[in-house]
Amino acid sequence: MGDGRAAIVGVHGIGNHDDERTGDDAAEALSKTWTEALSCGLGPDRQPAVRVAYYAERLRGEIAQGSSTVEAAPGAAVVLEQWARALGMPAEQSQGRSTLPARYVLDWIARRFGLDHRMVAWFVTRYCAEVARYFGDDEVRAAVRDEVRRVIAQHRPAVVIAHSLGSVVAYEALAAGGLPPVELLVTLGSPLGMPDVVFDRLDPSPAAGFGARPAGVRRWVNIADHGDLVAVPRLLARRFHGVDADLEASINAFDFHRVVRYLACPVTARTVAPWVGAAR
Repeated sequence: MGDGRAAIVGVHGIGNHDDERTGDDAAEALSKTWTEALSCGLGPDRQPAVRVAYYAERLRGEIAQGSSTVEAAPGAAVVLEQWARALGMPAEQSQGRSTLPARYVLDWIARRFGLDHRMVAWFVTRYCAEVARYFGDDEVRAAVRDEVRRVIAQHRPAVVIAHSLGSVVAYEALAAGGLPPVELLVTLGSPLGMPDVVFDRLDPSPAAGFGARPAGVRRWVNIADHGDLVAVPRLLARRFHGVDADLEASINAFDFHRVVRYLACPVTARTVAPWVGAAR
């Protein structure tokens, strides 16, 4: 857009807190990263204009301090066990316990999916801590959603691309209403359908077992890597009315959730291409 507004607003996922930059500078850096990654998929004939809504600084407290273990972040251990159940961990493993030791669950995830234990520990700790923080503190949740709503209202984008936990934030922000219409919502590696952890805690609450596409969104496309541990279940149309397409991408066997890989993949490029202007 020639008036300084971005045609695409991005909503980032976990692990994006940047304590070396101001909020505006962090948003600028993320916007550049997203633009470059999306450009790789679209090719030289397309020139995306992306602005990322940076909300990570509003996930304060333990998250901003950089928790090193699941147990260090309030509520994260419960999120971890619920997530592992969604991934298929047998319920009998926790008989006689209120919650399993986090190290046991991390080890189960690493063995079950053939992943490096250190990578799993880093990723899972941040995911569980940020999800627990978002759903566990109403003021934080409101502040995070308000920032996303502010950026959408400012840029009036045709497309919103939301990744990971950001898809939850974007969904709730858009579902609250009062924003300009969005032509296309793209969710990448989304946990929106994850039982107990996310789906059952959404605002607005699901009705009769189903969520619904936000009223101001004209089209919703969900994209998930077949091995993405966060996108459980991968097919959101089974949990939400109004999902126009559930698409599968193969982005990387061991780096299955990173946003730049999702943005650069051909499936995402084909999805957003109609709303991206030609390069000049």
